[in-house]
Amino acid sequence: MSKSKKILIAVSFLMLVFSLANLTRIFLRDYDERQKIEELGITLKEELDKGEGNASPSLLTDKPKEPVMLPEFRELYERNSDIVGWLKVEGTRIEYPVMQNLQDADYYLNHDFDKLENQSGLPFLDEHSRTNGTDISLIHGHHMKSGWMFKDLMKYKKESFYKEHTTFQFSTLYEKQEYEIIAVILSQVYRKSDDVFKYYQIENVSTPEEFDSYVQNIKQLALYDTGVTAQFGDTLMILSTCEYSTQNGRLAVIARRLK
Repeated sequence: MSKSKKILIAVSFLMLVFSLANLTRIFLRDYDERQKIEELGITLKEELDKGEGNASPSLLTDKPKEPVMLPEFRELYERNSDIVGWLKVEGTRIEYPVMQNLQDADYYLNHDFDKLENQSGLPFLDEHSRTNGTDISLIHGHHMKSGWMFKDLMKYKKESFYKEHTTFQFSTLYEKQEYEIIAVILSQVYRKSDDVFKYYQIENVSTPEEFDSYVQNIKQLALYDTGVTAQFGDTLMILSTCEYSTQNGRLAVIARRLK
C-alpha cells in the first residue's frame, strides 16, 4: 500500500472518530437538556396535585385584590422568578416553561432554567410582550436539529396536522388559557429599512385600525385558510421560530385566546 493511501486512510479514520465523538457529545447534551425539562414538568404536575387546582396566595404580593399564583408554579417561581408561564402544544414535543428576563430580552436564547449557559435556551417572551396587559404576545423559540424547543412547529406547515391540532394551551402564573390558531405563516426577519409587513413588530399595534391591518396581513401570508379570524379586543399569541427555506426565514403560528 502506498504512503499516500495510508495517509488518506488515517485521515479518514480520524475524521470518522471525530464525527462519532461529536455525535455522541450532541446526543448526551440533548439527553441532559431533555431530562432537565422533564424534571420541570414533573415538578409542575406534583405541585398541581398538591394544590388540587386551587389558587394559593401569590408570592409576589399579599395585598388584597392582587392576582394569586396558581399552586403548580410556586416551586418553579421560587427557583427562577423569570418564569412567566407554561406552553403545551398537543401532538408535538412542545411542553416547556416560558421565560422573560426584563433586564436582558435575549437572555434565554442561550440560558437554561437554572441560568446556566445552554445553546438550546428556552422559549421566551418578546420584550414588547407581557402576560397581563398586552393584546399581542410573542414567544420566541429555537428550531433545534435535535427536535427540541420549537422545531415541531414545522408540523403546522401541513394543513392536515393543523386540522387535528387547532388549539394549544398556555398557562400564565395566574390562570390557564387556551388559544385557537387563526393562521400559520412563513416570513423573514427584515432589515429595518424594508417597507414590508413585519409580524414581529407587535409594539406598533395598539389601535383598532392597526390591529385589523395586522390580522389582514397575517391572513395574506397564511399557508392555508383556517376559517378563523380575530378582531380588536381579542388577545393574540404568536409562536415564532427559525425556518430555513429562505435566509433569515421564520415560521409563526398565530392564535387568539378563547373566551
